[in-house]
Amino acid sequence: MLQSLGDMVKKGLPFVGILHGFLRVVAVLAIISGLLQWARIIGFSTWQGLHFLEMPLEWQCVVVFFGVLDLVAGIGLWLLANWGTVIWLFLSLSKVVMHTAFASTFGRAPLENVFYICAIAIYLILLYFSEREGRH
Repeated sequence: MLQSLGDMVKKGLPFVGILHGFLRVVAVLAIISGLLQWARIIGFSTWQGLHFLEMPLEWQCVVVFFGVLDLVAGIGLWLLANWGTVIWLFLSLSKVVMHTAFASTFGRAPLENVFYICAIAIYLILLYFSEREGRH
């Protein structure tokens, strides 16, 4: 049966369900990002007006790296598999490092960095509360 809103407030929010919903939203974003990277690789889109083979070598490597990892992470997140979360965390931190430590090569992307850091923080908060909910 459906619970009333008052009962849900008394019991607390269903953090496991919220966490699963959050991971599925992130999965869709990762899959879209991976497909955009593959659109660059096969020539449907360009990067700063350059086709894939005309890009500098470091950008070609990054496009292939994130093209593969975005799709793998997206599938793993959609399936709610632990390995999907690990790959997504690795992928997110790689993008933050790429645009901070290697900003001279790959440029700065402060909004992208803020997005990934906030997404990781939201994930960790939801994980904490869902684990706490599971113990009670």
